[in-house]
Amino acid sequence: MGTLPSELAAHAERLSPRPRIYADANVPAGLVAYMRTRLQWDVLFVLEEEGLRRASDLKHYRLAQQLRRTLVTMDRDYLDDRRFPPLEGSGVLVINGPDERELSSLLDRIDRTLFCRAEGPGDERGGGVEPAGLPLAGRKLHVHNDWGRERDE
Repeated sequence: MGTLPSELAAHAERLSPRPRIYADANVPAGLVAYMRTRLQWDVLFVLEEEGLRRASDLKHYRLAQQLRRTLVTMDRDYLDDRRFPPLEGSGVLVINGPDERELSSLLDRIDRTLFCRAEGPGDERGGGVEPAGLPLAGRKLHVHNDWGRERDE
């Protein structure tokens, strides 16, 4: 038997088709609000949790895995495979962009590409495509604001 969060995470993943995100302290609050409102992602934001605000990167990495959430960050330290072995994680998405507007646009493309959530007629946020729960499990992806734009053209 694991911890309460690890035991409940698998059930929560089945109950909600929304992408489950663990946003670390480097993600701007405005971007977290965008993830929640526009993209309708289920986001745990560490700055809203008193006990996680000053936690180490390694603790965030492990907790994201225990909670079965994709870690979203702007911190390139997570790209260090020796400190953060990919196979021990539930997926890391390192995003970079010059401002929140560009980052929001990048998140739109990530939503459509990684989480298979294209907008469709009659369905404000689903398009009928099954979302991928942890599309980056055991992997890391470092994307910049121009990632995925060639698909949009």
